[in-house]
Amino acid sequence: MSHTKETIENPLEKVQSHDWNKERLQQLKQLMPDLFTNEGELNLNELKKVVDPKSVSETERYEFRWFGKSKAKREGFTPTNATLVYDEERSVNPNNSDNLIIEGENLQVLKLLSNSYREQVKCIYIDPPYNTGNDFVYSDNFNQDRKEYWEEAEMTENGFKVDTNSETDGRFHSNWLNMMYSRLLIARQLLREDGVIFISIDDNEVHHLRKLCDEVFGEENFVAEFIWKSRQNKDNRTTTGVSIDHEYIICYSKSPNNRAIKGSERKIKQYSNPDNDERGLWVSANMVGLKPETERPNLHYDLKNPETNIIYQKPMMGWRYNQKTMSELIQDKRIIWPESNDGRPRRKVFLDELNEALPGYSSIVGKEVYTRNGTKEIENLFESRIFDFPKPSVLIKNLIAQVAEANDIILDFFAGSGPTGQAITKLNQEDGGNRKYILIQLPETTDEKSEAYKAGYKKISDITIERNKRVLDNIIAEKKKETPDLFTKEETKKEQLKGLGFKVFRLVKSNFPRVEYAPDPEKSDEENVVLLKKYIAEKEAQLVSAFNREELITEILIKNGFRLNYTLEKQEQFKQNEIFLASDGEKQTLICLDVSLAEETVAYFKSHTDQKLIVLERALDTTKKWNLKHYMGDRFNAF
Repeated sequence: MSHTKETIENPLEKVQSHDWNKERLQQLKQLMPDLFTNEGELNLNELKKVVDPKSVSETERYEFRWFGKSKAKREGFTPTNATLVYDEERSVNPNNSDNLIIEGENLQVLKLLSNSYREQVKCIYIDPPYNTGNDFVYSDNFNQDRKEYWEEAEMTENGFKVDTNSETDGRFHSNWLNMMYSRLLIARQLLREDGVIFISIDDNEVHHLRKLCDEVFGEENFVAEFIWKSRQNKDNRTTTGVSIDHEYIICYSKSPNNRAIKGSERKIKQYSNPDNDERGLWVSANMVGLKPETERPNLHYDLKNPETNIIYQKPMMGWRYNQKTMSELIQDKRIIWPESNDGRPRRKVFLDELNEALPGYSSIVGKEVYTRNGTKEIENLFESRIFDFPKPSVLIKNLIAQVAEANDIILDFFAGSGPTGQAITKLNQEDGGNRKYILIQLPETTDEKSEAYKAGYKKISDITIERNKRVLDNIIAEKKKETPDLFTKEETKKEQLKGLGFKVFRLVKSNFPRVEYAPDPEKSDEENVVLLKKYIAEKEAQLVSAFNREELITEILIKNGFRLNYTLEKQEQFKQNEIFLASDGEKQTLICLDVSLAEETVAYFKSHTDQKLIVLERALDTTKKWNLKHYMGDRFNAF
């Protein structure tokens, strides 16, 4: 008789975001099944033998540790019970674009996006709190019991005040690292294999951030630590006598075999082929060295043209190449010989043998990329300084242009006033691209004494949305002024407005009451599952008569891996039930939220098993559910 442990289905799984901890364990089991017991549990002793075969008990080793690290990692991969709802009123031209602005706690939102946008994002740019002692650090306790956040009235009217992080707190740096760690872990799951992340930071945490990113993305995937000259004028507030005029932008790629940064375009015009060399266009390059003879004597020698026997004396600083390398260049006819020995031999550099772009510099300096330029942008859009120290959109635009192609997705989950959205919109207007942005911002309250609050913006997320609305309004107004005729016909108008819009979503409680169920710690897992199913039967009987259809569809589709640009099309062939075809361009399913599924509808799916179907569990009796599961298999999903 088999004693295999029976798998107990947990009804919570269907209304939660993707369970990354569960998947990671499954992947580990697939790769190394010998590390698991016969009951399918991970054997920690066997795992330790793999990591530490000699079972050495010494504790001295190089690693980056802080208080709360393990908990932060667990939190990053723990599913969320929340959902997103579409905010039509605050959306702008929603049918013109796949851009998204999401108002909500970013860790929970990232978890919700992690299935549908998994490995879909080409570039992430974030400007997180710098942990200066004056800013805030997001708490990870945004669960169902956190009334300050989850109560809709609080969230939509007054916003939510995030936790302060005082330097007097003994875990000052740990708090910040915990906040960043969980979010970077889940954000990495959204990056494509050729994806890149940029993170703005200053001296307070740059050293910790580098070590944190080494762990999350891999030390081998470090690209650069850009030094951004953020100010021109001296800071007279300094207490050290040094005015800091720069910040940092840390850059990592997801995979090592990837030239992450494009660099600057080569000036092709300077390449020519006057001697019809079969290797193509070339330029001449200097071969004079950089070291005196006392330091590099092997680079100091006279050079002879083997065809004319003209001898060219060694330069004062020698050559760049030793005699062996130089002989190979001569043999390969890559040396340009002057007619007189007064001249200096140079080397041919062929265009086809070079990268298409020159390396970019690690220092970012420019007239339009100072912090004051970011402030000026806010003032021009709002006629008031409603946000302090915003990043200039030109800075972000230049970074994104280095990594993102015309149709890529860019994510910013510390959106602030929304300069990333403005940067992408500008870049698309300049090069005709159709890049999409996803901006996530907590509904953080603005100070009652601030210009923002006085102007009616009670939450920072209000500013995020309004800024990008005004950017779009200005572009559309300019287009109408330049080409008014194109806005008179619907076809040409649609083309002019392409990409100029965004949808707004808000993070809220799940529509399914089951997520509020609290298990009894005194009972076994099996007993709690039985109690949960009873709870569901009682509570969700009320759900079918009270739910918002559109909100419920959004939650079901998100948790089934659909992107938020999904469309719904009613299927007229079904007469007894209202059924929609949901599609996001990559995947599709039929979905029905009726409280009862007709026999005629069940019969249809028994003979049309090539389609996917999602229905409410309460719409089925035992027979209907068995028939659909039997004939459709995994293509059927009772929610």
